[in-house]
Amino acid sequence: MDVQTTAPNRPLVNGPLPGPESRRLLAEQDRHESNTRTYPRRIPIAIKQAQGAFVEDVDGNVFIDFLMGAGALGLGHNHPAVVAAVRQQADVLSHGLDFPTPIKDEFTKAHLAMLPAVLRDRMRMQFCGPTGADAVEAAIKLCKFATGRTEVVAFQGSYHGCTHAGLALSGDTTAKERFGALMPGVHFAPFPYCYRCPLGLRPTSCDTNCAHYLENVLTDPQSGIAKPAAVIIELVQGEGGAIAAPVDFVRRLRAVTRSLDIPLILDEIQSGCGRTGTWFSFETYGIEPDVILSSKAIGAGLPLSVVFFDKRLDVWPSGSHIGTFRGSQLAFAAGVAALRVVQSDGVLDNVVRQGRFLLDGLASLKGELAIVGDVRGRGLLLGVEIVDPATNRQSGAIARHVQQRLLERGLLIEVVGRDDAVIKLLPPLTLDRATATVALEILTHCLRAVDAEWAGEADAQADEELVV
Repeated sequence: MDVQTTAPNRPLVNGPLPGPESRRLLAEQDRHESNTRTYPRRIPIAIKQAQGAFVEDVDGNVFIDFLMGAGALGLGHNHPAVVAAVRQQADVLSHGLDFPTPIKDEFTKAHLAMLPAVLRDRMRMQFCGPTGADAVEAAIKLCKFATGRTEVVAFQGSYHGCTHAGLALSGDTTAKERFGALMPGVHFAPFPYCYRCPLGLRPTSCDTNCAHYLENVLTDPQSGIAKPAAVIIELVQGEGGAIAAPVDFVRRLRAVTRSLDIPLILDEIQSGCGRTGTWFSFETYGIEPDVILSSKAIGAGLPLSVVFFDKRLDVWPSGSHIGTFRGSQLAFAAGVAALRVVQSDGVLDNVVRQGRFLLDGLASLKGELAIVGDVRGRGLLLGVEIVDPATNRQSGAIARHVQQRLLERGLLIEVVGRDDAVIKLLPPLTLDRATATVALEILTHCLRAVDAEWAGEADAQADEELVV
């Protein structure tokens, strides 16, 4: 697919969505697939092909993709270096269980070298099954075995997957309601969502109160929480609403967990592999974690998950955590190729530049539009929190309306956070300024249009109340 020939740096929507062929395939999907499917419900298209930052549906509509496989496609769709590496490896070996192979050795050394120097000689790697949730499962088992403890502390607003343990560690209570007993022993601490302080304090009075709260819980013998096997956290919450933890909070968290000898697990599944402008998001915080979880973009779109952990924790016996697909040679080849592109093409610098461009452009709307409550994020993991101006509460209804208007204009995004009220932006890390400019134009247009619609409805409601 040569999107540049079809629509140079711009999307192209030919008519009402979904188009006729997409409608047919969506109907077939509805007949044959589980009710649990999600993305086609809010983004009702059937995809034909994709390249770079662009996706084409089966009806010939072209969209800018700011969803990127939920963050798995760091370099965008079908990057030529990744495609070439996968094709070459497919002729050699595709599946290797956990046997050593040349490409696995290259992958291992390349990714260990991306750790801060102080961690490289201390970390070992555990190759898990194909999803990030499997890395979560492995890390929790690792820490429980190594410490002999059973409790785990997670954070409000977190997302760690849909397995029983992953769901137990995630903040969304609605997702848990019908599944009965999940992994026991999980306790939730407030995450510093400073726009809406979980402790009910004014933003100016924060002074890392969430960190102090957790420190008190962990050190108070009457807190009701036994010393945990681990604390697990996303330093930049993705599904929670593109919320980045403040530096002081993270450093305080690391200090208290270290003083109490509690392993600190950093879930970098969405925020890692360059997404926030450094290879790992924790690099900007100046801390040294005990465990790092990586998936999504580490396989450049092919299924792969990895746990990096301090070798002092490596006391579990052979076979403690296994999986048939922990040795995907194609994912190793794709991951090495993608990492080489990141290094050679200055991709991390590009993430910082384009992320700042988008963040500044969206931040300018915060004071202008009543429906824009907050604009935030790091690098190219950004969020716009949509609110009901009458109450300043999150409004999923308005956010979904914005999402639909964006789709009609040719921009694919997902809504996340409380009440699905946050427009989340996950562009490719290779996003160029021309495409970023067009996307920002679409975002600005649609946010203004929906804001004006809401204002009109509010005025009409006020007039009606006045008449009554």
